[in-house]
Amino acid sequence: MDFLTSSELQQHLDSNEKLIWSGQPKKGVIFRTADIFLIPFSLLWCGFAIFWFTTALRSGAPFIFAMFGIPFVVVGLIFVFGRFIIDAKMREKTVYGITADRIIIKSGIFKKSVKSLNIKTLSDIEFDEKGDGSGTIRIGPRNIMMSWMNGMEWWPGYKYGPSIDLIPEVRKVYQKIIELQREK
Repeated sequence: MDFLTSSELQQHLDSNEKLIWSGQPKKGVIFRTADIFLIPFSLLWCGFAIFWFTTALRSGAPFIFAMFGIPFVVVGLIFVFGRFIIDAKMREKTVYGITADRIIIKSGIFKKSVKSLNIKTLSDIEFDEKGDGSGTIRIGPRNIMMSWMNGMEWWPGYKYGPSIDLIPEVRKVYQKIIELQREK
C-alpha cells in the first residue's frame, strides 16, 4: 500500500475504518482495445476536417463557411491526440481504496468525485488480467453493447460503470474483494 495513495483517501474514511488496500491505475499513455477502431477513424475524421477547412479558406468561400469546419477540426484533434492526454490525466488523478466494508474510488481532473461501493451488496464482479498480472476489475452488470467502448471514459457523458482500472496484481485485489464479501 502506497503512503501517498492511502493519505489521499484518509479524509474519506469513517473514524473506525482502515484501508486494507489502496492503489492507482497505471500512468502514462495507454493503448486500449478500442484504439483498433478509434485510431484509423480519428485519422480519417481529422484529415477530412482539416482538408475541408483549408479548402474552404483557399477557395475564397465566405468566411462563415470556412468557420463551419473549426468544430470538426477540434473534435478531430481531440480524437487523434487529446483523448490520450485526457485519459492519462484522469488516471493520474484517480485513487482506489478498499476497506472491510467498501470500495472507494476518488477521481476527477477539474472537480473531485468520490464513489463509495458497499462490498457486501456488490454483484457481477469480474476482472481482466494481462500477462504481467495487471488488469481491471469491473463492478456491476455489463452492457455488452458498450464493451467495445472500453477505454472511452474520457469522452464527455460516457461512463461504463465503476471499475478499478489498470492496477498491478489485479487477481490479488479481486480475491480480497471476494474474501471480504464472504465475511460476516
